[in-house]
Amino acid sequence: MHPLSLSLLALLPVFQDPQDIVPNTDSDTPTLVVEPTERDNTLQRPQAQFPIIVDAAKLAARNYRTLPQALREVPQVLVQETAHGQGSPYLRGFTGFNTMLLVDDVRLNNSVFRSGPNQYWNTVDALSLDRLEVNLGPASALYGSGAIGGAVRAYTRSPYGEVGVPTGRLAYEFSDAGRFHIMRAESSFVGEDTSVLLGITGKDFGDVHGGKEVGLQPGTGYDEIDADLKVEHWLDDESLVVFGHMRVDQNNVPRTHKTVNGINWEGLTNGSDLLRNLDQNRELTYLQLKRDGLQGWFDATTTNLSWQKQSEERHRIRSSSAQEFQGFDVGTLQIFHHMFRNSDSGQWTYGVDFSKDWVDSFLDKGAAQTAADNIQGPVADDADYQTFSVFAQNRFEVGNNTHLIAGANYSHAMVNADSVRDPILNTQTSLKDTYNATALSLQFESMIAPKAQVELYGGISQGFRMPNLSDLTRFDSARSNEFEIPSLDLDSEHVTGLDLGIRNTQGRTRYDLSLFYTDITDGIQRSPTGNVNGSGEAEITKSNVGDGYVWGWAGLLDVDLTSAWTVHLDAAYQYGEQDTFPTSAPVIVGEPIDRMMPFTMHAGLRWNAPAKTEWAELMITHASTADRLSTRDQADTSRIPVGGTPGYSVLDLRLGRKLGKNTDLMVGVENLFDEDYRIHGSGVNRPGRGLVFGLVMGF
Repeated sequence: MHPLSLSLLALLPVFQDPQDIVPNTDSDTPTLVVEPTERDNTLQRPQAQFPIIVDAAKLAARNYRTLPQALREVPQVLVQETAHGQGSPYLRGFTGFNTMLLVDDVRLNNSVFRSGPNQYWNTVDALSLDRLEVNLGPASALYGSGAIGGAVRAYTRSPYGEVGVPTGRLAYEFSDAGRFHIMRAESSFVGEDTSVLLGITGKDFGDVHGGKEVGLQPGTGYDEIDADLKVEHWLDDESLVVFGHMRVDQNNVPRTHKTVNGINWEGLTNGSDLLRNLDQNRELTYLQLKRDGLQGWFDATTTNLSWQKQSEERHRIRSSSAQEFQGFDVGTLQIFHHMFRNSDSGQWTYGVDFSKDWVDSFLDKGAAQTAADNIQGPVADDADYQTFSVFAQNRFEVGNNTHLIAGANYSHAMVNADSVRDPILNTQTSLKDTYNATALSLQFESMIAPKAQVELYGGISQGFRMPNLSDLTRFDSARSNEFEIPSLDLDSEHVTGLDLGIRNTQGRTRYDLSLFYTDITDGIQRSPTGNVNGSGEAEITKSNVGDGYVWGWAGLLDVDLTSAWTVHLDAAYQYGEQDTFPTSAPVIVGEPIDRMMPFTMHAGLRWNAPAKTEWAELMITHASTADRLSTRDQADTSRIPVGGTPGYSVLDLRLGRKLGKNTDLMVGVENLFDEDYRIHGSGVNRPGRGLVFGLVMGF
């Protein structure tokens, strides 16, 4: 057995019974989120379809290390990890800038997000979250550019406790297999009108210990420190002001597979770099006014003013010992005003969103620096990118048991980049352009068997993404042994999604079975130019050639065997193809989409004590061999073994017990059979067998 692994669960609410990840079941109204305070008016943007909720109890019971990992048991989601600190979820086959993440309804996405998996979702501290709301499928009718594969809304914790009584929680987490220490402290005060929550998290991630064959994976650890503050102030019984601030600092996060520390498991090849580390800092500050009980054109409004600062610096030492630094700073102003109204014609939500990025980037090669290297870093220097969108959605009844949800969005983007490197002449050029896009959505929910609570749902929805600065101006390493150059002549990419499902979320037997098909038009795809740069990397560019499709199915079943015992099963399958240029020849070929999620399932058995003071859970996760590979997948031999990523089956056991009013205990063994495995497309293997132990103490 792997050496003893002790894990004290990071600070989260007092343990509840672990819940299944199931859709919200309120079918009469859109999802309206209410903060846990005495007054009840903090309305948020409704959903077009019921979101999948990962709640506080699930976050606590699963001991998730990062935000992407908190999605790893959601059907139709594959959580790829390029490195220990670089996780990126694939939502129905899409990732990176083709998925949307919002934190307290503020977009995390900005104009420098890259295609393919990136690390930015990992800059949200999972331990500061109260819940996640996952929306799968095209959602641009509500969220605008980028919501192609889906949108995830992360909500941070709010002040808690009795009025006038300071309270808080302390926790420490240590894992032997994951090789990390995590400490978090929270202090909370709830007043008559003003409430405050302050939290700080320190994380020390060592080198991950894999399964019985791989063992220690060198060069995978890093450090992180996070802080968050939320202040809620009631102006009156129907007006709430929320001030939020959060900061994440990650130091020396290695991209291990690109270095000589990459492992040779299943025939993988090592990278050649001696070092490739990333420092990341992100700060978000927002001020929101939420009002309810209004008269006239709307019943409630939410207004946001926010500023987000993202900084990134990469330190690379090549095999020749040549060093280089590169990075960028992005400042983002976001303003939105969302309005809600219940009327005889339906439940309306509509609003306007505006954002503007200011971007500076740099490249420093030391003694090897040339005049061309001064033009830009990984993206254009001295650039700005702004978007404006308007949207409207109405949910209305068309029969006693049927509702329709209709939505529309218009978005406009403008890019202005003063310093762009011409890849042919190696001289400075500039870029100025505008883009426009629209999306429509029409979905339905119909209770076809009201007594049995059986509901049919589905519809058609569109998604789009307008080219960003990363598409247009990137001059940087891409996937293994590839180097991307600017592509100044791009159009927006579009998708159209079809969904059909049936579910029952009531009673002793609950299920949800769904099918989806997503058509891709003018997808932006990387393609080789036929050139090789001075570092031996294949030069690639981008174009709107990627027509294609993704289809799949997902099923979820929960059965209460008794009042104490519950069986859980979920499974998902996806397949997709997209046109691309697999070689430097000007020939377009339809190939499997990169890193297509293999058949994946979770099966579990849970026991909950009648008094709700104890629980136990046994869960197996299975993934089939991921062998549907594109040409670029086959060439990515430092992450994907020849023939594809091997399948795996992993068994976890967890138990929990309430020791007192404010003290909770969790103990378990993860990866009982010490399996060596990795999620498809990842650059590191998952931890091997380890005992986990968690303790949360409130005061």
